[in-house]
Amino acid sequence: MIAKRFALTGALALLSASFAFGQSTLPSNPLQPQSSYTGSVPTGKPTPEVIKLSFIDALARGLKQNLGALLATNGIEAARGEKWKKLGDVLPNLTTDTTETAEQVNLAQTGFTKISVPGFSFASVNPIVGPFGYFDTRAYLSVPLFNLNAWNSARSAEQSVRASQHSYKDARELVILVVGYNYLQTISAASRVETVEAQVKTAEALSNQAADQLKAGTSPAIDSLRARVEFQTRQQQLISARNDYEKQRIAFARTIGLPPGQAFELTEKIPYDPQPPVTVDEALQRAYTMRADYLSAESQMHAAELARRAASAEYYPTLSFDGNYGVGGPMLDRTHGSFEVMGSLKVPIFQGGKTHGDVLQADSNLANSRAQLANLKSQIDQDVRDALFDVQSATDQVTVARSNVDLASQTLDQARDRFSAGVTDNIEVVQAQDAVAAANESLISSLFNYNVARISLARSEGIAETGVMQYLKGRADATKDGN
Repeated sequence: MIAKRFALTGALALLSASFAFGQSTLPSNPLQPQSSYTGSVPTGKPTPEVIKLSFIDALARGLKQNLGALLATNGIEAARGEKWKKLGDVLPNLTTDTTETAEQVNLAQTGFTKISVPGFSFASVNPIVGPFGYFDTRAYLSVPLFNLNAWNSARSAEQSVRASQHSYKDARELVILVVGYNYLQTISAASRVETVEAQVKTAEALSNQAADQLKAGTSPAIDSLRARVEFQTRQQQLISARNDYEKQRIAFARTIGLPPGQAFELTEKIPYDPQPPVTVDEALQRAYTMRADYLSAESQMHAAELARRAASAEYYPTLSFDGNYGVGGPMLDRTHGSFEVMGSLKVPIFQGGKTHGDVLQADSNLANSRAQLANLKSQIDQDVRDALFDVQSATDQVTVARSNVDLASQTLDQARDRFSAGVTDNIEVVQAQDAVAAANESLISSLFNYNVARISLARSEGIAETGVMQYLKGRADATKDGN
């Protein structure tokens, strides 16, 4: 389970959005298809109304309906059940038993048909005794007074419950990561559609311009053909972009539990809100304190330590108290009290190697838990450093990409003016169009990578749920103030 979380976190932290025009345009999803975090438990039926989803709305739905979070909740209940089973061996047990018995005995069945005393002889007795009956009601109490094995097993189970609770919190962090990633993928896909639509309009206008100049005799046929090819190429890109967008919408709806076929609209655009830099030491200190998977691994190690003590305690004696009290008699109105009290001391002498085998298994489990905790600590260090590098790199990429979009747009305007003036053919225009398309895609990818890096950094620090919510709420508040 821990290795699976490492793979998921590492893959998301190192995302790079690549875009190839005319091909499948969405970056590959790092989540495995069989991952529970890509699924959900939909509720309700689709409605004709279009549901509007903000980033925060989507995260809230995901935390409620995502399959990964729901399975983690069930894991807590299973751990609590195991804890109560172990507590049953250290807590007093009180039961009652009430019986009303009717019986008839055949003495001949046991070979007892005569009563003989030396010097005397009796006639054969009737072998049938009864029918007769009796009534008994009784309470039984059992109290384990000293049992280190049971006590340490119960403490180990309690640590397992804590580990499950931390795992649930970690599952919620992963849901934030997955839903946030898919939301960003979806709005990035929508931005690509808008960008390509604008490029189609530009290509169409240039194609019409080249056709008009061909009719006027001011431009050769090759320019018109080249412009027409460029226009149809952009149309192909638009078909592909729309297809990717619709598929991504379906994948996103799956992660947050929307009913199949439910119409929805995402209200956010690709966010960009640079934050003050965070030092490595600050991020690591926060991560070792807040990372739920790290706290879960610590609890699992403590559980393994207590399980090792429990295994060793099988060598020790156990002391218990047992007793019962009740009333009984031949009839309900002719009863008398009776009781039994017993103290029991059991000393294990030879158990056929069972205790030795339990200790060996407990040692192995403890060694594995310690190794996993040490590996996780190193993994956290890598996650934090990687995420900080990704945030800084994505920030710089956004700055360059925005400047590149402006420069490419100016280049396209000048190329169009030169072509209109007959100074050059439309090769420059087509090249400028390609540069604008590449610059816009670079900007979309940079913004996507920046936000994924921000979410991954919050995840690496163990504050994805609170950190991402505060980031998005701050943006929403800023938007309201700006309006």
